[in-house]
Amino acid sequence: MSKVAVVTGGTRGIGEAISIALKAAGYTVAANYAGNDEKAQAFSDANGIAVYKWNVGNADACAAGLAQVEADLGPVEIVVNNAGITRDGMLHKMTVEQWEEVINVDLNSMFYMTKPLIEGMRSRGFGRIINISSINGQKGQMGQTNYSAAKAGVAGFSKALAQETARKGITVNTICPGYIDTDMVAAVPEKVLESIIAGIPVGRLGKASEIAALVTFLASDEAGFITGATMTANGGQYMT
Repeated sequence: MSKVAVVTGGTRGIGEAISIALKAAGYTVAANYAGNDEKAQAFSDANGIAVYKWNVGNADACAAGLAQVEADLGPVEIVVNNAGITRDGMLHKMTVEQWEEVINVDLNSMFYMTKPLIEGMRSRGFGRIINISSINGQKGQMGQTNYSAAKAGVAGFSKALAQETARKGITVNTICPGYIDTDMVAAVPEKVLESIIAGIPVGRLGKASEIAALVTFLASDEAGFITGATMTANGGQYMT
């Protein structure tokens, strides 16, 4: 029986590529999404991947959603915390709502999505937790104090949990993508996009499939000696 993987934000952008890559590698995939029913259904129809709707920024919704996935597909052994949002603004203009919404979805979701699964992973002696952060969680970004703080917190969460679970056969790792060629980046004004690409040493945007390939490796048995790692995939734009 194939291992079950849950991918949050798994029907669009990087998450879509991750869901498709994991299925191609032989996993049974459940793709979570937050709001776009039409897009999610089209994704499911095209790829034969089950989709589940819940808000990862809500603890009760995560517990209920994961319980439904396990009832339908079996124990979840791989979780990819990919869902994320931005609510940009300079701090002196940022509202409490902008701050809290990003922290809930981009950081608190790490706890909400992992807590309901961790005991099962510990008892089975296997688990793969792969958390998607961002280059801006490493270097910071003007106008994104909320997003940068949340994404930096993802790496700290991963390192701490990796230490707690290492002897239980569970690995916890972070991936920090740079600028990836998705719909979100495509919406950036052309002149701004040209400036971004000019600052990337490899001279191009990344591909969602490149992030998905890294996720697929980290989910595999062969990656069992890698835990607590923060991996950058940004074309050399920020080296650490």
